[in-house]
Amino acid sequence: MTEQTDPRAVTPLAEDLRHILTKGERLLEELRGKHVFMTGGTGFFGCWLLESFARANDELGLNATACVLTRNPKRFAAKAPHLANHPAIRLHYGDIRSFEYPRAQFSFIIHAATQSGPEPGDTDPLWRFDSDVQGTRRVLDFARCCGAERLLFTSSGAIYGKQPPDMRNVPEDYSGAPDPLDPTTAYGQAKRVSEFMCTAYAKEHGLHTVIARCFAFVGPHLPLDSHFAIGNFIRDALTGGPIVVKGDGTPYRSYLYAADLAVWLWTLLLKGSSCRPYNVGSDSEITIADLARVVAEVCCPGAEVRFGQKAPLTSSAPRYVPSITRARVELGLQPWIGLREAIRRTMNWLGSAR
Repeated sequence: MTEQTDPRAVTPLAEDLRHILTKGERLLEELRGKHVFMTGGTGFFGCWLLESFARANDELGLNATACVLTRNPKRFAAKAPHLANHPAIRLHYGDIRSFEYPRAQFSFIIHAATQSGPEPGDTDPLWRFDSDVQGTRRVLDFARCCGAERLLFTSSGAIYGKQPPDMRNVPEDYSGAPDPLDPTTAYGQAKRVSEFMCTAYAKEHGLHTVIARCFAFVGPHLPLDSHFAIGNFIRDALTGGPIVVKGDGTPYRSYLYAADLAVWLWTLLLKGSSCRPYNVGSDSEITIADLARVVAEVCCPGAEVRFGQKAPLTSSAPRYVPSITRARVELGLQPWIGLREAIRRTMNWLGSAR
């Protein structure tokens, strides 16, 4: 069957899925005949992992299966029916903090669930902290019971706290931390505690746990109405502008495209060293102001960029940019798809989905 007549080849994500398989085909062979348990399968990370899992299963005949924990199977089925109905994917109903253990053995566990977005009590820092920490403990206990070989935990660059303005790229051995007296750091605090628990379970029970400290990303499935600046800018571009920067545009960020992210996460799950964190993201910095301008150029040429605040005359701009030397040197990972191309692909996907 030619690619033009293969129904899988005409999906909006076909180009990205080919990229993932090209970069990770030999690696994904390690999933052959294996069973994967995943939390967070309905979120941004999870959708990309499941998209690539389903495509690899079909293309390579892996005969692998994935069991995906979800609180709302019907909503996921409506969002991604091709994934919910895929013969290799099974949805398992439950809350991350209290789910009933599936009666099966799993070789690999991906814990990508986190309490984010508009949920009841999301403004309560203790609720958010407890939800993440209790969920991680539940997943680790399940991993121990089901005989898992390896577990990938998606942590966050938020565990470093505020990046010093004179530190261009924050490395994994930086000992900074979120301010324990600031309730708004609940997310970062919970990720730190969860990393501790992953390491403790590895030492106590021999569970191979890999930690992915994730930074900022762009790509299909990214929410356009949340706290992600690039998603908000693309949303504004979809309506013809103006593209609104809520602040002064001086902070520095960097963005890894979702297809590259999927390659990175599969690589970390299957090849990463236990109890060794890896920053996941791009090391190519850009200010929020320049990011808005790039989105305008790529998605809506001529669109106005508006700023909510004026930039201060003298100030050190906040940074949130990782060093990815460890992932690059030890695992051969890098950002293959540049920012402009990433924005173009995201916009094309959104256009096809409208």
